[in-house]
Amino acid sequence: MDRGGGVRWAKLEWLSQFLALPNGIPSHDTFGRVFSKLDPEALERCFSKWMAALAEASADRLVAIDGKTLRRSFDQATNRAAIHMVSAWCETNRLVLGQLATEEKSNEIKAIPQLLKMLDVRDAVVTIDAMGCQKAIAQEIVQQGGHYLLQVKDNQPGLHDLVKETFDE
Repeated sequence: MDRGGGVRWAKLEWLSQFLALPNGIPSHDTFGRVFSKLDPEALERCFSKWMAALAEASADRLVAIDGKTLRRSFDQATNRAAIHMVSAWCETNRLVLGQLATEEKSNEIKAIPQLLKMLDVRDAVVTIDAMGCQKAIAQEIVQQGGHYLLQVKDNQPGLHDLVKETFDE
C-alpha cells in the first residue's frame, strides 16, 4: 500500500530544486542532526538579513507590530511560562519581517524598539496597538524615516482624554 508516496515524490521534486538528493529525501533524524549543529544566533542573523532582502523598501508599506502569547507554549512539567512573541507583519510582502520573544506581555514595550531596529521602516506606516503607544517607540519610527499609527486607550489617560476632547470638538 502506498502511504503518501505521491506526497513524498512531490516533496522530493520540490527539494531537488535546492539540493542534490541522489539517495532521496533525508530522514527525519538526519534533518534533526543537521539542525542541532546550527548556531541559533547565526541562523537568526542570516534569517533576518534574508527577510530584510525580501521586504525591499517600498513606499506605502504597512507594517503591523503586535504581540501574541503562543498557544499551548506553557510547560506545566517545568512550570515554564508561555512564550510571548512580538512580531512585525508586512502586509505588502505578506510575511513576518521579524519577531522577538519577550519575558512577559508587559515587556512588549521593551521589545518593540529592539524589533524596530531590526527592520527597515523607511516610508512605511507602522501600526501598533495601545501597548506600544509610547513616545520612545514613536520617536524610533520617525528617526528611521517611517510613519506611525498608534492606538490610544485608557492606558494613557491624559493622552486618551486629549484625543477624545479633540474629536468631540
